[in-house]
Amino acid sequence: MQTRFVLIESSHAGNVGAVARAMKVMGFDDLVLVAPRWPDVLTRAETVERASGATDVLEKARVVSTVEEALSGCTHLCATAMTPRDFGPPTRSPRAHFQGLLAPERRIDEPPEGIAFLFGSERYGMKNEDVYRCHVALSIPTNPDYGSLNLAAAVQLIAYDWRQALFARFGDSWALPMGSAPKYADAAQIAGMLVHWETSLADIGFLDPAAPKKLMPRLTQLFNRAELTQEEIHILRGIAKAMSESAANAKRAKSAG
Repeated sequence: MQTRFVLIESSHAGNVGAVARAMKVMGFDDLVLVAPRWPDVLTRAETVERASGATDVLEKARVVSTVEEALSGCTHLCATAMTPRDFGPPTRSPRAHFQGLLAPERRIDEPPEGIAFLFGSERYGMKNEDVYRCHVALSIPTNPDYGSLNLAAAVQLIAYDWRQALFARFGDSWALPMGSAPKYADAAQIAGMLVHWETSLADIGFLDPAAPKKLMPRLTQLFNRAELTQEEIHILRGIAKAMSESAANAKRAKSAG
């Protein structure tokens, strides 16, 4: 199963190296950085030093400009937002969420094809819009009087619990037999479909672009819970296209009348 760690707007090169080390210790190597402070962060001396030999993780890592690029191919998104939001995905502890996600009673084709763990900037954490796009907000159960975690420490804890959950479910293989399992839509496909729907909902007058409120974040959560397949994305895009065409036809008919 694909497991990706995404660092958003990282500000300290040393933390990136320490994250690479934490990942390699737990057997993971898919690291993506979104708009880090230092464009050359993966090769900076402090990064390499703090990686302590995990240079293969750094060499494989990628730097991208947007969160959407970082999530390509991932179907289950986990925010790591330690501060509860008044709106957004459910907040769960990592261990409890992983046990449910990989529960033995679930069909073998149900677990995600690719999971991404998103970590925000060391200075201000994750932005609301990035939390809203996720299926769950993972909150590490720390001391309520002092819950401050270094970025690499947070990655280490998440990686450990995920590794333990994978071993408990799949043993040493970690690989899901694909067979005829459905092809789930990844984050980029869902985001594209939502943009399409936003335009179409505005076309039919259901969404006011000047006062959208939280309609689109709520639809994001709805579609995340649905675990859409690629075929279902095509269907939903077809519906959106039909809505826009219907609205355009109605306007032309009104003008002609």
